[in-house]
Amino acid sequence: MSIIETKTEPMVINMGPHHPSMHGVLRLIVTLDGEDVLDCEPVIGYLHRGSGKNRGKPHQR
Repeated sequence: MSIIETKTEPMVINMGPHHPSMHGVLRLIVTLDGEDVLDCEPVIGYLHRGSGKNRGKPHQR
């Protein structure tokens, strides 16, 4: 029985965020060669809480 070898090029896939309410907190850049994971780079985002608006003008009534 002979084994057939095929040459494949690595594929880069962006994974995440997986839910719309996550706001880009974690994204994974995964490099695959077939089913094998060659590299996984986590990209940590930020959680937007409106802090820019809070530092604006003082609240006036």
